[in-house]
Amino acid sequence: MSAEQDKFVAMVTAKAEIRLPLGEFQPKSMLVTPEHPIDRPRFPTIDYHNHLDALEPADVLRVMDACGIEQIVNITMQTGDAALAMIDKFHAADASRFHSIGWMDWSEVTRPDFVRRTCDWLDRLADRGIKGIKFWKDLGLTVRDADGRLLQIDDDRLAPMFDKAAELRIPVMFHTADPDAFFLPIDQFNERYEELAAHPDWGFYGAEYSKEQLLDQRDRVIARHPRTTFVCAHVAESSENLSRVTKLLDRCPNVYVDISARAAELGRQPYTARDFFLRYSERIVFGTDLLPEESMYRLYFRFLETADEYFEYPSHASRQGRWNIYGLNLPDEVLRRVYRENALRLLHLQATSA
Repeated sequence: MSAEQDKFVAMVTAKAEIRLPLGEFQPKSMLVTPEHPIDRPRFPTIDYHNHLDALEPADVLRVMDACGIEQIVNITMQTGDAALAMIDKFHAADASRFHSIGWMDWSEVTRPDFVRRTCDWLDRLADRGIKGIKFWKDLGLTVRDADGRLLQIDDDRLAPMFDKAAELRIPVMFHTADPDAFFLPIDQFNERYEELAAHPDWGFYGAEYSKEQLLDQRDRVIARHPRTTFVCAHVAESSENLSRVTKLLDRCPNVYVDISARAAELGRQPYTARDFFLRYSERIVFGTDLLPEESMYRLYFRFLETADEYFEYPSHASRQGRWNIYGLNLPDEVLRRVYRENALRLLHLQATSA
């Protein structure tokens, strides 16, 4: 081997020991591509998935007006009388722009009459004007029955509650499990290491049921209750594997998905994600699951409406991974449905020209 070849081999095989702390590594992309920031969406928009309990309605309305958000759904995390007060607070501020989804309360799950009492509570919430009820990831991961056993999502004892939702014509929102990385060890191979290091309690590695088992339990509930409308939050918690979501949507016509807090995953697979939006445009709902801020909404609009390349995604402070996203450049008919029309159908509101 010649000296020149030796130099080349040395160059391409060289490694360095890096001592820079990961949290201090903040690279700035050198990529130069067209940028198309968007201040307001192409069509009036409904944020179907947000949590506003800690905010004042007037402050939220100012952001909504600045960003073209027509309506917003508050998924209150309160229960009991506090939930009723929160629903009243936002409806009193502007019932035409604020809607509420209730939060499933498991505090009395060990009572023998728990299911009946929950159905009665759903009646009260419906009388108060709620537009849905949310079953969070604690079902399947932490909620235990009177015998101390982990309560499965598809436990037959819960069936009357899903039937009650159908009777009341309120959708059931499922947030089942979490991103794939949350079920893996929090180590150097986990692509969301920084996020999980900041929130170690979000990790479920070693849980009694695997993520796949949890999703299968949820899907069995959906299939058993065809009269009930279900909204599977966060792209049915399968945004890393859209083929799984397509199977659910094809098998169960009573299912919608929202895109809240998943621009990071969808935006790094723009070809697959765009095909998904085009195919299921009548089953996808816009949502954010982030504090209402102008910059946050505008990143969502840019993601959905432009063909921009490699830009930041809307996220919380610890972000979701060390990557950027690409725009989907969706056509107008898809944007209308995702931004507004599908949510109006779920909210049982009459569509008007916009």
